[in-house]
Amino acid sequence: MTDRRIPRHPTDDYGREAVARRQEFVREHTESALQHTSAYSLDPATLPGNIENFFGAAQVPMGLAGPLLVNGEHAQGEFFVPLATTEGTLVASYSRGMKLCRAAGGATATVIDDRMQRAPVFSFENARAARDFRSWLDEHFAEIAAAAESTTSSGKLLDIQKFSVSKLLYTRFNYSTGDAAGQNMTGKATFAACAWIKQNYPGELHFLLEGQFATDKKTSVVNMLHTRGKRVVAEITLPNDLVQEHMHVDVQKLFNARQRSLMGSIMSVTNNNGSHSANGLTAMFIATGQDVANVAESSAMYGFTELLPNGDLYASVTLPALIIATYGGGTGLATQRECLEMLDCYGAGKVHKLAEIMAATVLAGELSLASAVVAEEWVQAHDDLGRNRP
Repeated sequence: MTDRRIPRHPTDDYGREAVARRQEFVREHTESALQHTSAYSLDPATLPGNIENFFGAAQVPMGLAGPLLVNGEHAQGEFFVPLATTEGTLVASYSRGMKLCRAAGGATATVIDDRMQRAPVFSFENARAARDFRSWLDEHFAEIAAAAESTTSSGKLLDIQKFSVSKLLYTRFNYSTGDAAGQNMTGKATFAACAWIKQNYPGELHFLLEGQFATDKKTSVVNMLHTRGKRVVAEITLPNDLVQEHMHVDVQKLFNARQRSLMGSIMSVTNNNGSHSANGLTAMFIATGQDVANVAESSAMYGFTELLPNGDLYASVTLPALIIATYGGGTGLATQRECLEMLDCYGAGKVHKLAEIMAATVLAGELSLASAVVAEEWVQAHDDLGRNRP
């Protein structure tokens, strides 16, 4: 029986020899020649902390959308947005929405809140003991915060939310995390905080570091209400004649369709009353080195429209759980850094700027797709641009 263990090098697992052995292993045990997967420009030496058993790279085509005009507090001016996707029509649709927004004077974007959680659950003998612990947490917040912040140079414990059920106390330790997404940071900090609590609390308690109340990489109502990552709003007012010129539909029909879509969202009990926020966010996440699994939370969206007395249409999107970074993780890898640099969003002090650009991008995509559906251009656009014909 042949040895089917994936080859690893004991001291230099990202070196040329280790990578070549794994590529040969794949060729021996599968039907793939790795003609394209093994061809890449990134330096494997930069990958520790990002990938294990490295053998190649997936090349996802990228298209350029824009210009996107953003009137943000951090993002100001026009941006060309890199979108990594294999879905035809996506870049064209977002570009069309961006063109409309630009003609209307740009999208206004605002970061409303910024916090990342770890959510330990504490167990007690009875409900009264759990209730008493709530007060103790408030009384010793400064010491708990000091223990948590001893593990990080940029994370700050903002507050501890508390939710009682039975003899359990579910908590949400809320942190600011700078330009990092912060899940690992908050995990380490909260573990240190819980260790201090365990050592200093006068009563008996047990804790589980994550009680699934932070709902990491899972969408949830609690995060939509209380924020996870960045809560950011993008909004715009659209004159009717401009919408008719660019989208071939009047705002009254667009608003009426919106009301019907809201009913469908209610009936299906979805976390998103929009059209396709996950499309633009996923494409930007891949391009800029974000943790793509966070799209499960980040694509949650509150869409709101209002038909104004003068006939204009007000439209906005609120992303309550946008989990992104401009530093750390995959953002420093070669192609991902280049895409962030295209947006002037790489490195320290840039994460709110990136959040505003992403929210404005989502708004453009929502306007474009909703208009295509109402104008009955949606199917034809996919037929023209979305079929990979031989």
